[in-house]
Amino acid sequence: MINPRIIDSIFSAASIQRWNDYPRMVDLVELDKQAHKFIIAYFIAKLEDDVNYTHLIEAGIFEFLRRVVVTDIRPDVFRKALKQKGKEINKWVIGKLSSSLKDIDNGAFLKKFERYLEDETLYKKERFILKAASYLSTKWEFGIVYQTSQFLNGIDEVKKDVEEEIEDYYELIGVRKIALNKKLAKVIDLSGRLRFQKRWAQTPRIPETSVLGHMLTVAIFSYFYSIKVNACEKRVENNFFTALFHDLPEALTRDIISPVKYSVDELSELIAEFEISKIEDDILPNVPESLQNEFRYILGLYDGKKDEFLNKIILDGKVAIVDNLAPFNENQYECIDGLALKQCDKLSAFVEASLSISHGIKSKELVNGKKQILQSLLSVDGVDFKAIAQEIDEEFGTSGQLQMRMEF
Repeated sequence: MINPRIIDSIFSAASIQRWNDYPRMVDLVELDKQAHKFIIAYFIAKLEDDVNYTHLIEAGIFEFLRRVVVTDIRPDVFRKALKQKGKEINKWVIGKLSSSLKDIDNGAFLKKFERYLEDETLYKKERFILKAASYLSTKWEFGIVYQTSQFLNGIDEVKKDVEEEIEDYYELIGVRKIALNKKLAKVIDLSGRLRFQKRWAQTPRIPETSVLGHMLTVAIFSYFYSIKVNACEKRVENNFFTALFHDLPEALTRDIISPVKYSVDELSELIAEFEISKIEDDILPNVPESLQNEFRYILGLYDGKKDEFLNKIILDGKVAIVDNLAPFNENQYECIDGLALKQCDKLSAFVEASLSISHGIKSKELVNGKKQILQSLLSVDGVDFKAIAQEIDEEFGTSGQLQMRMEF
C-alpha cells in the first residue's frame, strides 16, 4: 500500500528551493534535481558491470525521501552532518516517515529503507553511481547559478570546488564521457532542460511542477505499482525507466497539453511521427551504441511507431504487444506495464491539480482537468487507480467523495 501522506512528501520536493542563497535566473527545486540525478544514474549504470537496477532504484528513492525530510540544510553541510551525526539524522528521518511507509509492501519497503540507512556497505556500487549522478546534476545547476552570481565574493572558490570534485568519480566510464563533453553530455543537457518546461502551463498552480519533475513522480509511482504486482527485477527496472523517460521527447517538441493533442484530427499522429524523427536524429545518435536498442524499447519505439503506454514484451528477439503480462513475469521477457504506466502518468497529473486546489489556487482548467482524469482512471492488475485518487482527494481536502482505502 501507499498512502496520500507519502505522495504529499514526494511532491513537497517541488517546493524545496535549491541554491536559494544565490541569485538565480530560474527557480531550481529539489524534485527536478532528483529527476535529473536518476536520468544521469541510468546512463552511468548502463556503462558499468554488475549493477543491480532494483537496488539502484530503491537506493535513489531512499535518498530522495531522506532529502525531503532534511529540507533546510545546505548540501555541503548535510554531507558533513551525515559523517558526524549520521545515526541520529537517519533515526529522525525514519521516525518522520515510518507511519507513511509501514504498510507499503507489507512493511518490507520500510525495513529495506531502515537497513539502507543503517548499513553504508549495502548497495555499495549503486550508492557510488548515485553519488556521481548527484554531483553531475548539481554541477549542471551550478552552471546556471554561476551566470548570475559572478559578482559575489567567493563564487570562484565554489566553482573550483565543484569542478575539482569530478575527479572522485573518474573511475566511472559514463562520468568521463559526460565530463569530456562527449555525445552523452548532450542527452544529459537535453534532459536537464525539461525543468524549464512547466506542467499545466496555461494555468497558475502551487507548487509548480516541471516536465522533468513529473517524469520522476510517474517513475516512483511505477515502482510502487511494480512491487504491488510482484514484478520480476527486469520488469521493475523497465517500468521505472520507461516512466522516467516517457516525456523526454518533449524537450524537442515542448509539452503539448492533452486536450490540444487529442482533440485536433490527426494531430496526435503527426506529433508522434515528429517525435520519432527527432528521437532518431537528435537523441539516439548521442546514446552509446550498445544501449541504443534498449533505449528505443523503453522510449516506446517499435515497428516504426511510438507508444510507451502499451504492454510489451520481447519474444523471439522482437517487440510483442500483449494484454496480460502475468504469464511473462520473468526477466527474459523484458516486460513493460505500459497500461499501468499510463495510469501512473494520469495519477501524477491528478495529484498536481489536487495539490494546487488544496493550496487555494483553483482555476476552471484545474477543476475540469482533475474531473476528467478521475473519470478516466482504471484498475490494472488489481490496482485500483481511481480509488487511489479518491483517497488522495480526501486527504488533501479537495473533495467530499466517499472515503476509500487504496490498495497499492
